Amino acid sequence: MSMTPQTDQLGEVYMYVRDHKKIVRLMICQEVSQREVSTAAGWKSHSYLGRILRGEVRTLDTDPALRIAHFLKVPVDDLFATKVDKKVVQKGRENRTRGVA
Repeated sequence: MSMTPQTDQLGEVYMYVRDHKKIVRLMICQEVSQREVSTAAGWKSHSYLGRILRGEVRTLDTDPALRIAHFLKVPVDDLFATKVDKKVVQKGRENRTRGVA
């Protein structure tokens, strides 16, 4: 039985929402709207933020996550965890595993 050599490469970096309710609480305390936070995140629409706030979506790109934390004046780690996809390459084939830190 032969073992196929495989190598791990860094994949895509993304952010995972730790607690969507905490973002909601911060928005209420600071009296900011979903549209304001979405604009600060660099999004043209507020619909994706709405999905995050309802807990329907748990991941987002790093730039909007950093902008949201900055806009709400909290450390990024309070709201989001950094995650990295792991790419496993075997004999010219590429497999992705999402969420391996």
